[in-house]
Amino acid sequence: MAVMANPFVFNVAEAVHGDGLPVTTTQTGPSPSRIGPEMIALPEGAEVTVEATITPLGSGVLVDATATGTLEGECVRCLARLTPEFSATVNQVFSASDDFIVGADDDDQDKGSGDEIMAVVDDTVDLEQAFIDEMGMTLPFNPVCEPECVNAGEVPSPDGISGEEERVDPRWAGLEKFL
Repeated sequence: MAVMANPFVFNVAEAVHGDGLPVTTTQTGPSPSRIGPEMIALPEGAEVTVEATITPLGSGVLVDATATGTLEGECVRCLARLTPEFSATVNQVFSASDDFIVGADDDDQDKGSGDEIMAVVDDTVDLEQAFIDEMGMTLPFNPVCEPECVNAGEVPSPDGISGEEERVDPRWAGLEKFL
């Protein structure tokens, strides 16, 4: 297992120029960016492990990869800190030459459909955007404590500083100015 500056970037030279057999590689390193929705995500700099199987496809490669790590976020009900483990899988095809996939004439091709084939650049492929897309679609936008939020509806206890017996929940405190 290699420790990399960017664990989402894989060298595919062995698969593209080698004996035609799939190559499996595991890399661990800090995430180069925050990956996930607002309330829960893999933070930038958090350790992530990516295991990839790189299968040669003539003048391209198919990369099947699984990333694992620890997410950080907050329960939307009680604001408790959440740190669940995650595992996300992507499958991405990369072209190593301009003639990898030959379709209809350029005038007839569907431009901007999202189905464009990513390119192998300097014998490397970058899976970061594929994981950003996958985790953006699969992670919850409103994460909650599992199995049930134990603190839902509870107001924090008085702090003893302000002299108040009961405080307004800090999530609603900003609304007092409108009363």
